[in-house]
Amino acid sequence: MNNLLKMQQRLNPLNDYLFLKVMGEKGDEVQLLGFLNAVLGKTRADHFTSVEIIENRSFTPKVIGDKASILDVRAVLQGKTRVNIEVQIRNHYNMERRSLFYWSKEYSESMGAGQDYRELPDVIAVNIVDFDYPPVQNFHTQFHLREDHNLDLMLTDALEIHFINMVQYRKQGREGILDNPLCRWLVWFDAGSPPELIAEVVKMDSAIQAANERMVYVTGDKEAIRAYEMRQMALSDYTSTMNYARETGLAEGHAQGRNEERQRLLEMFNLGLPMEEIKRRLKE
Repeated sequence: MNNLLKMQQRLNPLNDYLFLKVMGEKGDEVQLLGFLNAVLGKTRADHFTSVEIIENRSFTPKVIGDKASILDVRAVLQGKTRVNIEVQIRNHYNMERRSLFYWSKEYSESMGAGQDYRELPDVIAVNIVDFDYPPVQNFHTQFHLREDHNLDLMLTDALEIHFINMVQYRKQGREGILDNPLCRWLVWFDAGSPPELIAEVVKMDSAIQAANERMVYVTGDKEAIRAYEMRQMALSDYTSTMNYARETGLAEGHAQGRNEERQRLLEMFNLGLPMEEIKRRLKE
């Protein structure tokens, strides 16, 4: 157990590569189902009892090192409801539209030619973000299509988007945290959680225990550790780029009339250009 706790302190479960390896591959169904039921407990009366994981990502060095690559988890609940889970540690200032875009792809691409529209599935998007979004105090927010003046009137339950805000979660305090299934998962996901608290949630929840065991297994592989570190480096590169933007005033593009330059910077970052090359091109 001591080695296990040390491993969790060293590695971040919200690194999107590690998250996908632990929660989004064949064999990860126990932990994924447990997590989704914890997320959906506020919006769904009954727990789901089955999940099928859709594997859609080949782990090549190019994909792992791509700063703009999306390593999402995709699954089908109960044979029909589709789910897309995305983890974002850095704020790219496009989360709401990107989530809607990936929701729409999951929704539209699930329908074959000649099928009845009634066969389109419900699609749930779950976004775990390690920045303060949406700008509310709740750490878990849910969005549906409702009538503006009659919130009890829902157009359809086909769309459901969740945001789990780790910044607001950390502000909640620890009173009653072990009584909330979703909070127990967030304890485990949070790299800064005390080892004794992690040990407690692992002991309390068999799905979290399965995720913990899977993480220990995955991180015993040297190639997996290398891939994890490459993803961490990509995040550091993004932070460096945005710090440069702030230092040069590009981050305030709207206020200073330099939005086009800021957009150029972000596009070059997403292309994977080195920082020195980005600076050179901006001076041209």
